[in-house]
Amino acid sequence: MAFFVMRFDFRDPNGSGASMAERYAAALEMCEYAERNGFYSVVLSEHHGSPDGYLPSALTMAAAMAARTSTIRIRVGLVVAALHDPVRLAEQAAVVDVLSRGRLDLVIGAGYLDREFEMAGVERRERVPRVLETIETLRAAWTGEPFPFRGRTVQVTPKPFTAGGPPLSLGASSEAAARRAARLRVNLMPAAPAVWDHYRDEALKLGHPDPGPYLGGDTSFFHLAHDVEAGWAAIGPSALHESNAYGGWMQTASPGTARVYQQAPSLEELRARGQYRVLTPDELVAELTAKGPFAVAVVHPMMGGIPPEVAWESLRLLEKEVIPRL
Repeated sequence: MAFFVMRFDFRDPNGSGASMAERYAAALEMCEYAERNGFYSVVLSEHHGSPDGYLPSALTMAAAMAARTSTIRIRVGLVVAALHDPVRLAEQAAVVDVLSRGRLDLVIGAGYLDREFEMAGVERRERVPRVLETIETLRAAWTGEPFPFRGRTVQVTPKPFTAGGPPLSLGASSEAAARRAARLRVNLMPAAPAVWDHYRDEALKLGHPDPGPYLGGDTSFFHLAHDVEAGWAAIGPSALHESNAYGGWMQTASPGTARVYQQAPSLEELRARGQYRVLTPDELVAELTAKGPFAVAVVHPMMGGIPPEVAWESLRLLEKEVIPRL
């Protein structure tokens, strides 16, 4: 049996015909669908000031999804530490953890977009110190006890539902960030699978338990359709937008960062790279079966602004012609 994960970021560059309110409503229904079909988790991504509507408040959406579900885990991956007050972040996450009865996973990251730091009035050089401060603050805050913070004593209530607070991960797209996660004794959410090797190596050097091989997903995308060319006609512009948007952002990233997206001059070239695919249900079943019992399939139904009705076509095929065969 494969592990299925559903992801949302709510890009909608051209206005698909659905308002953002309708897109949010569709996502809540899709989250219920994911739980009903045995998905392990739903992942919410966050960016700020993006003209295509990228979700700027993932914890707010996480609370809405928690209220509509009862078993699926909800991962906010990731929150850029420098853009959030650590105490307020601790409070917001604690409320979502209580609301979800302990189903929240929180990923912290350093960030890489200059315009986001400018929007928040934060210097880029503060990225790593803010990560360290945020993780230290969250751990102290989630005890429910008073603790020192920036020269004053504060207390965060309510205590999270999860003892010690929601599981913490560090988002990483470089060797330095991966090794930092091991030193901080938090989980890792790598942008590229190869980054995991540095995390595991550092954990073993420090005498920590072996985290084992990487079992997560990657940045590849699939859409299901019986007619592959018709499927590409439906999702191609969205795929090109996402790849070019992320690719443009990553040109500004620090040296050593894994460039998991690249800009493409045409849809034909993007298709040839294989990161974005339209598959038949039979092809996906064969692929996941070949990967064995720990296969991970990341489902991003409204990627890059795919209209909700097109997203549902793929999800219905997944439910009827893929999941029952695994």
